[in-house]
Amino acid sequence: MAFLLLGAGPVAAQQVKLPPGSIRWSATRPLTVADFKGRPRPNQGHAALTSANINTGATCRGNIFAGTAQASFDPASSWVREPRTITPALLRHEQLHFDIAEVYARRLRQQLAAMHTTCDRLGTTFDRISQAAYAAWQEAEDAYDRDTNHGLQHERQAQWEVQVRQQLQELAAFAEKDA
Repeated sequence: MAFLLLGAGPVAAQQVKLPPGSIRWSATRPLTVADFKGRPRPNQGHAALTSANINTGATCRGNIFAGTAQASFDPASSWVREPRTITPALLRHEQLHFDIAEVYARRLRQQLAAMHTTCDRLGTTFDRISQAAYAAWQEAEDAYDRDTNHGLQHERQAQWEVQVRQQLQELAAFAEKDA
């Protein structure tokens, strides 16, 4: 299960600065059980929860707009009900939530890179594009949990893993240079 934080920054925002303690998405640094530091509330029935975000930022230099997006994981808000008994399948399910956030961060970076506009003509375009990206991301996260029954449908889980890997590869040109 994923818990999604939405955070489109205003156009005047600085480059993306992740919240303290956040883990930036990286192809070489998968999540571990130790990354899930939060605690479930009594009414939360799932086995785990991944708190991911797409952090956005924008700058204007010489009246030229530049926007960016970065997927991150919040350990303090992410949890595993029984850390001692977590299965590799459950950890893969939670990792894929984080990977889906990266897919949508890359899609947003792709859209922002195509925005050849000056800051004085930007208006609300940045916020509109960011909010549309967040909405599409939320739909994908919901579909993922629904289609896989929160990772319990192993065949559907495997299909999502292949699909997300393909999307990350297709969007490789929009990966952050050191991610």
